[in-house]
Amino acid sequence: MHGTVKWFDSEKGFGFIIPDAGGAEVFVEYTEVHGDGFRRLVQGQRVEFDVRHTKAGPEAKGVRIEPMRRLWPDPHEL
Repeated sequence: MHGTVKWFDSEKGFGFIIPDAGGAEVFVEYTEVHGDGFRRLVQGQRVEFDVRHTKAGPEAKGVRIEPMRRLWPDPHEL
C-alpha cells in the first residue's frame, strides 16, 4: 500500500499516514520505519507500507520511504 505522511512526532515516535486508496488514516510507530540511523518520517513524505488491522484501528507495518521524484527534467538528460 502507498500513502503520504499526514504528521509524525519525532519526540514521541509516532504519527499517521493517509493511504492513497482512501479510508481511515493509518497509525505508524518509529519501530516500523525501515532504514539506517534515526527512524523518523516527515509530513508530506511518500511511503509504502503494509497494514495490520487492530481493535484500535489500522497500523502501518514495514514502512519504506519512497525515493523522491524529480519535479523537473535532469539538464544532463536533455
